[in-house]
Order: sequence, then structure tokens, then C-alpha cells
Amino acid sequence: MKLQRTLRLRTAAVGALTVCGALALSACGSDDNSGGSGGDTTKAASKIKCDGEGKLLASGSSAQKNAMDIWTQTYQSACSSTQINYKPTGSGAGIQEFLQGKTAFAGSDSALKPEEVAQTKKVCKGGQGINLPMVGGPVAITYNLSGVEDLVLDADTLGKIFDSKITKWNDPAIKKLNPDAKLPSKKIQAFHRSDESGTTDNFTKYLNTAAPASWKHEPAKAWAGKGGQGADGSSGIATNVKQNDGSIGYVELSYATGNDLSTVKLDTGAKEPVEATTENASKAIADAKVVGQGKDLALELNYKTKAEGAYPITLVTYEIACDKGNKKESLDATKSFLKYTASEDGQKALEDKGYAPIPDEIISKVRTTVSGLS
Repeated sequence: MKLQRTLRLRTAAVGALTVCGALALSACGSDDNSGGSGGDTTKAASKIKCDGEGKLLASGSSAQKNAMDIWTQTYQSACSSTQINYKPTGSGAGIQEFLQGKTAFAGSDSALKPEEVAQTKKVCKGGQGINLPMVGGPVAITYNLSGVEDLVLDADTLGKIFDSKITKWNDPAIKKLNPDAKLPSKKIQAFHRSDESGTTDNFTKYLNTAAPASWKHEPAKAWAGKGGQGADGSSGIATNVKQNDGSIGYVELSYATGNDLSTVKLDTGAKEPVEATTENASKAIADAKVVGQGKDLALELNYKTKAEGAYPITLVTYEIACDKGNKKESLDATKSFLKYTASEDGQKALEDKGYAPIPDEIISKVRTTVSGLS
């Protein structure tokens, strides 16, 4: 269904913000580029404790790009001696750059794998890379189908659509879930990420867990489904879905709202189909378990939840940093920036931007861990 106009307008405003880290500091450090709404942002910026200086380089998750835009601009309005450059290259690319020692931290929509943790020890002298959950949100299933503004699908049907087992919009399985919809015989054009993506990893974890009979592929950052068309980044999928009638794709919610795209409601087995909203994503994240060891705070999400109002295709974006052995020249700025993003103000800034703040019991652990980075 079409999301509320107010949410679309708010998210569109976020999408219009520039990525300050890639610009000269003079273009980003003024009050006019605070990234929020007037006095609230000024107040939030005034609470930030600025440490470190110079350039702070990071890359990774494109799902958190709009969140990073807000955080970067608010932080730099307070800390003019630090220039933050976050490149939304995708989770896989972000992890690789971190492993190569090119960035102070990486953003990833999937936690580090054991072999990747082992590799981080070469970069984190005397320590290792850890996962710090910083922002959550629903992975919205977006679609463009003339005459259909309210569409319900379930895990089994989605698995078959994205694996080219269901190829027409009037397929009996889709009709059964949408008895009142006027579904055309139009061919389904499914778009997936062409780059390695944590969004893909989370989406395929959902399909593999909730619909193992129809989705046989192992979850991964790289797309493994049959057929469909690839697109670069969440923005690429959103653009292609918007331009092609009969299309469907998966993106982080802010990309759906920012492009005024319709989103699918999920039949999870609950009494009512569940919409992709930040509130419903938060209900799912609150059900997650911390499975990381020591300072690592990797989470395990429940993709098979049937709880009322819980939206199961939800991702958590981690900031990946060294627990020990951070580079001296970037340590103070890294801690200062991540303290802000994990703060009450940093999390609150995302509430109406298509993101789900991390639940208190988890984000409090993140704050403690960030303070201890060395």
C-alpha cells in the first residue's frame, strides 16, 4: 500500500541531504547543514563531545546511507575539526576495505563471519573486529503494478517469485493471498542486488528460514536466485522498480518511502498481514538475541516470528571496528562519532526517517563497548 504522505515527505527530505563527508569541510560544517530539524538538531549537536581531528574514513552498507547522512551532518556541525567520509559501497565492499586497513570502521548489514574475524586481527593489532549494532530497519518488498495498491505476499510466494518459479502476477498463489485484487497476467520483473549486500544476506536468510521448501539457496551477500535482473545498490533497485510496471524488488524502507514506492504486506501467520514500518521492525529486533562473544554484539534475528505486528524481514546494520589496535590517528574521532550515533539523540534522530532505533537493552551495551575501544 502507499505509505502515509507525511512519512514520504520526511524521508524525501532526508534523501535530499548531501553526503558531507565527500565534500570540503567548509561545505559541511555550517549550521545550515545540521541534518535535522532546526532547534532539535542544534540541541543534539551541542551535546556532542568532540575528540580527534582530520579525516575519518568509513564505507559499507548502503542501507544506512540516509542514517549516515543525518549523523554526519549533525556531528560535523558540532565538530568542525573532523571530516567524515562515509561511502555507501555495500556491506561486502565495506568489510573488504576495513580488512585492507583503508577505513576506520565499516558498516555492514551482516555480522562478520568467523573467517573474517580472524582476518581482522591483521588490522586490529592485539585485538579483533567486533560488531556494534547501530541502526535497524525493515527490508521492504517494493513493487510497481498498475491498478494494485494493496498487495499481500508470504515467504513461500516471495521465494518462488525471486527464484523464477512464479513468473506471472495472476499466478494462483498470489491470487489466493489477494482474492479482491485485480491481478494482471503481466510478467513479473524481479530485481535483486548485483553487488554483495547485507540486505541480500538478510532477505535470503528470511527466505531460507521461513520458506525452506521454495528457497533452497544458502543465505549470502551475493545473490544466488535464478533469473531476475541485477541492480547496483538499494538506490538501483528502487529506481528500476519505479521505472518498470510489473516489477518487484527489496530495499531498506527509506529507499521505498523516498521513491514513493508501494510496499508489500507480509502474511506471517499472524492474525493480520504485517506492514513494513519502523515500529513493526522494532518489535522484531526486540526479539533478537545477542550471540556475539565478549565485546562482540552480533545479533540473531527471529525470521519465523508470528508475533502480532512483528515484521520479520528486518536487518540490523553494524558498525565494525577494532576492539583494540585502532589506528592512533583515527581512534579518538572514531570513538567520538560512534558515541554520538549510539547516544539517545543519535538514535532518536532516526525514528521518523524509515529506521528503527536499536532497543535500549542492546544499545546500552553498544555505548559501553564504544567507550572502551582502544
